[in-house]
Amino acid sequence: MKSEHAIQSEIMLALSAHGCIVARTNVGTVRTADGRLFNAGPPPGWPDVTAIRRSDGRAVLIEVKNERGRLRPDQIRFAQAIADTPIIYGVCRSAEDAIRLLEGNADG
Repeated sequence: MKSEHAIQSEIMLALSAHGCIVARTNVGTVRTADGRLFNAGPPPGWPDVTAIRRSDGRAVLIEVKNERGRLRPDQIRFAQAIADTPIIYGVCRSAEDAIRLLEGNADG
């Protein structure tokens, strides 16, 4: 089974080749110089890949899962929160899924 990291890399390359500016969403906890913990990155549930489609400026957010991956509750809440927005959002398990998502939201 292909790892989510490998799928994510393939998706990022495919989005870039299809006219998107693409960024990987990095999250984690960092210890500051004075010993405090700092949560870096976007809020819980934010998708793995953030992109902007150059043709129309629409945001594209993709949650990457492998063939057995399931959404966590915070990821489900995030998807529900943006459901009525112009953001292109989807759960993708391959680069082909990501391109279908882009092409299915035709404005570009």
